[in-house]
Amino acid sequence: MANPLENLLTLLQPVKQEGLRFCAECEDLGLPQVFGGQLVAQALSAAQQTTDSRRYAHSFHSYFLRPASSELPVIYDVDILRDGQNLSARRITAQQNDVVIFSMTASFQADAEGFEHQSPMPDINGPENLASEQQLARRPGSCVPAALKSLISSDRPLEIRPVQQHTPLQGQISKPVRQVWIRANGRLPDDQPLQQSLLSYASDFNFLPVALQPHGKGFLEPDIQVATIDHSVWFHRPVNLSQWLLYSVISPSASGGRGFVRGEFYSQDGQLVASAVQEGIIRQKKHSKKGR
Repeated sequence: MANPLENLLTLLQPVKQEGLRFCAECEDLGLPQVFGGQLVAQALSAAQQTTDSRRYAHSFHSYFLRPASSELPVIYDVDILRDGQNLSARRITAQQNDVVIFSMTASFQADAEGFEHQSPMPDINGPENLASEQQLARRPGSCVPAALKSLISSDRPLEIRPVQQHTPLQGQISKPVRQVWIRANGRLPDDQPLQQSLLSYASDFNFLPVALQPHGKGFLEPDIQVATIDHSVWFHRPVNLSQWLLYSVISPSASGGRGFVRGEFYSQDGQLVASAVQEGIIRQKKHSKKGR
């Protein structure tokens, strides 16, 4: 297992403190604030540690309340809302410096059988002949900002191969659709809670910026503000990020200064593994005329 993957898996598993309190460090990805995928993955992992080991997450719903600092640890407090015959519910609150920055509710279920159906997988090219984000960033003339280029082009815990190429600094008008292939950059243990946390982390990549595509904007353009408001994931079938998963994202709507996106994770054999939904602020910044 590659060191970047080992480091990420350690980061995504908060350490138990007293009672139902957990503590985790933050990673700095060169973004203005902590990556949202880190918070949802750590919160889910903290909640999982308080449930029966035979119950796995089937959904969570979260809100980003304030920006988080990568220089401070995050404290996660878990409340037990319910432990029923088949379902368990948890509420998780995250804070830094005694200020609440994030909240989540998560539900867990023991294995069960029942009716099954799913949406078909999009008919697109597989990952085999696609370049990874690292390879694209290393190419001469790539539009990756200097602050992120060394991070993106270096070894990473997740390998991401875009089906369509988009640049964060210079958007182009296109349909609000984006698809990428994702897998762990190394083998993972057969640990479903860990796999679910890693997928939760990955679900925040290539997500909200899709809502900017019809408007020809990149999320790192200096006059664009992008911030997640809420993020939810449903787990339909077992996760295996040791193998390629297709993350297919669409933005059905943008209005009121907000963008709305939906994503689906498919295994290579066409199984719908998980679904994600997010809404966030997307708008052009208003420039003050003071001092001009």
